Formats: sequence, structure tokens, C-alpha cells
Amino acid sequence: MATVGVRPVPASWLAALRPSGRLVTTIGSTSLIVTAEKQQDGSAVGRVEWDRAGFMRTRHGADYPPGPRENFAEAREQDGEDVTTGPDPVFDVEQAWNLASILDIMVPGVLCGYAEDAGLRTAWLENPDGSWARATTVGSDPPRVHQWGSRRLWDTLDEIRAYWLQYGELPVRGAHVP
Repeated sequence: MATVGVRPVPASWLAALRPSGRLVTTIGSTSLIVTAEKQQDGSAVGRVEWDRAGFMRTRHGADYPPGPRENFAEAREQDGEDVTTGPDPVFDVEQAWNLASILDIMVPGVLCGYAEDAGLRTAWLENPDGSWARATTVGSDPPRVHQWGSRRLWDTLDEIRAYWLQYGELPVRGAHVP
């Protein structure tokens, strides 16, 4: 059992297991628990569990401690090349484990931020490829969404949220892991 999140599972962990041995870990930067049993042929078969857990992602070398990204300031302050009105409320994405986990699976390395000041709620997302998004709203008004770059990060988040609201769960829970 690992109490750190990894992505991908190190081959050395699987090599250390004996046949029928069980691996339990989380996928780095998510709340997704993966369990797997080592097969006689050396492979491992498992699934994404229904429970959640959060562990610090493994770090090493130059990425410890992680530094701020340059685009985060842009995401908070500049106009986007695509400005729309969003359908759903602005919220702290990082605190919504289910949604944040799937967002990080779909957009690896995405960073999330949130601030609330005098009733103005602002959430922003930033990806290592330079794409960013910011949504702001007051009260229950529809949010104003600014997006920049090759990915429409807020649109991706809205698609994840719509699936979750329609089905009550996200598609990854219980999924088979080869």
C-alpha cells in the first residue's frame, strides 16, 4: 500500500509484488484509489475503487517544491480570446474532489485557483500548455468565462459537471485497470 499518489504506477512496484500480491495506491493529483492483483504472468489487473483518498503526489528533483506557473497571473487578470457566459455556478474546483480528479485525468497538470472577495467569486484553471480559463460571478448570476489557448478548460469542466449531474457519478469509478 502506497500513501503517496503516483502517475504512472512505477514498474518496480509491480515487480516487487509476488503473484497474487495486491497493490493499493492513488493516482497522483486525484482522489482515485487503484487496486490491482499481480497475475501469474507478471501483469497486474485491477480497478478504480468507489472510495476516495487523497495523498501527496510523489516529487523529486527540480519539481520539489513546485513553483508558480507564469500563466496563473494572466488567468486571473487578462481578457480571454473566448469570452462567454457559463451555465453553472462558480465554485472552488480543488475542493470538489470528484470533479477535480476527472479534470486532472482529462487535462493532466491542470492547476486550479479560487478566491472570494465581497461577494465576487472567481475560479481559474491553468494548464502547462499555456491554456487558461477564469470564471467570475456575483451571487447566483451566470458566470462570465474567459478562456485562452488551445484548450477550453472551463468548457471541459462544464462537460464533466454535466455528466456528473446527469448520472450522479463519474465514469471512472469502478473502471477496469489493466
